[in-house]
Amino acid sequence: MVNLTKKSVQRKSNSLLSGAADAKPAQQQTLNSGVSEPPQVNISREQPIQLEKKTLMRNEVKPSPSNWSGPLTAEGEAFHDLGAHTRVKNSFPRRALRYISPDEMNRIPTREMAKRILQGDSVIVDLRPMVHMDTHQNVCRRDLQRMSNETGTGVFALDAEDKLLLLPGDRCGRRYRTT
Repeated sequence: MVNLTKKSVQRKSNSLLSGAADAKPAQQQTLNSGVSEPPQVNISREQPIQLEKKTLMRNEVKPSPSNWSGPLTAEGEAFHDLGAHTRVKNSFPRRALRYISPDEMNRIPTREMAKRILQGDSVIVDLRPMVHMDTHQNVCRRDLQRMSNETGTGVFALDAEDKLLLLPGDRCGRRYRTT
């Protein structure tokens, strides 16, 4: 057991304080590994490698059709601008995009839709107005699936909840199928 008196503690603290004032400031010391200079690196300048120049093989220019009156590319080939097409004046569109939502009694007119689909119209069916009617939405989906099986078209969901459905129209616009 160490006996420490008040006086001995004071003497020790005074000696530490006075010794701290007499001490020299600390100096930074480094390790000397015996190497006085950094190692010399021999850098030689080499000439860049000369690559062989290859001549690009150009495809032979295809002659444009004899009766071509449209624009030409830089190589002299006929340029077909797919965005510039002429439309017959006063032509009435043969197909349409139809939007259908349930009526007041939450019904979807599948017979009329089938006629329009066979004529080439695409139909978007919106079941979102039937918010809290999950069972009735499923009945409408089954009716649409049955109608699509009869017409030979598919039903595609446009959203994750299957409430916005697309029924694409017949491409040829035929009235009757022969299958």
